[in-house]
Amino acid sequence: MVDIRWCDTTRGWLLTAEQELPVRRSVLFEFFSDAFQLEQLTPPWLNFRVLTKAPIKIQSGTLIDYRLKLHGIPIRWRTEISAWNPPESFTDRQLRGPYLLWEHLHTFTETASGTIVRDQVRYQVPGGALVNWLFVQRDVVRIFRFRQQRMRDLFAAGS
Repeated sequence: MVDIRWCDTTRGWLLTAEQELPVRRSVLFEFFSDAFQLEQLTPPWLNFRVLTKAPIKIQSGTLIDYRLKLHGIPIRWRTEISAWNPPESFTDRQLRGPYLLWEHLHTFTETASGTIVRDQVRYQVPGGALVNWLFVQRDVVRIFRFRQQRMRDLFAAGS
């Protein structure tokens, strides 16, 4: 499930994506603790690459630089891990990039049959509702649907 709704409190949008995978939470959190895994969770059409040199020790305050191409336009992106709560959650927020606001909360909830992986992204875009509707929302939904499919491919067998 991927959903985007207007959020009055932040004057922007809230994306929610959720899926359950037949894998222990510790395995999934370890996977997400490696910033370079994001390269394989991002659609190829974005030409996404982590620029920060390995190894990256993820913790509160860690800065990570990326590059990508969005509709052919090269973009540099810097995020900060603003909260780090292994193995339950972490938050990254954009410090530099294409959004006015991008704050991404990742949560991992253990269940009897695996783990629910939930993404909540609060974002604002230059140009407001029209730009979001014409360009951004469609791309963001495609990116998170790709991510969910890739996670199913990687973890569906409980590997």
